[in-house]
Amino acid sequence: MKLRNNLRKALRNTRGFSLLELLIVIAIGLTMAGVTFMALMPLFKENHVDQAYDMTLGVIRNYRNQSITQSKRYILTFTAPRTITVQYWGVAVPVSPAPVTIATYTLPQDISFAVQAGFPATAPDTFGTGVTAIDFDQGMGLGSQDYIMFMPDGSSQDTLGNYNSGILYLTNPNANMYSSRAVDVWGTTGRIRGWRLYNQGGSNKWVQQ
Repeated sequence: MKLRNNLRKALRNTRGFSLLELLIVIAIGLTMAGVTFMALMPLFKENHVDQAYDMTLGVIRNYRNQSITQSKRYILTFTAPRTITVQYWGVAVPVSPAPVTIATYTLPQDISFAVQAGFPATAPDTFGTGVTAIDFDQGMGLGSQDYIMFMPDGSSQDTLGNYNSGILYLTNPNANMYSSRAVDVWGTTGRIRGWRLYNQGGSNKWVQQ
């Protein structure tokens, strides 16, 4: 009898969690996971902007370099909301053949070539006024062109032979605008510069990266 009582007592002391206790533990775990996810969301969004910026900057620089090393013409067209199309344009006499698409790049789904209210009216390198998302062929009367064409000398031109300077903006339209980026190109030299938006002294300014 004593042995049986000791066995029952041992079983009571080693019983598992009740269903209620398990539900409480699961609820606490889910709450902690939700709080962690919400805390990390801004980092995820900024990481996507970084990816889009790095991709855009990399594509532009890569095809400028290829134009120089291969003595070829490459046209890069930027299409909202998030596509970059690369074409090779061969040379022939008397008429050049039609450009041939050789690559297409797509930005992360939540990032767009776009502008947000609050962008400074003074654009990086004074290319535009910060209201047009894709704004190439600056100073040529047309403006707002959506492409650049790199030449074998490294310059950026339009299809009419004009030097083609301009800028494009990358942003998450549903997020804080201070993660926004900009990339501009100087037509005469093909120089490429990247920028990020900051609030400095209460005013929004583009700072070169």
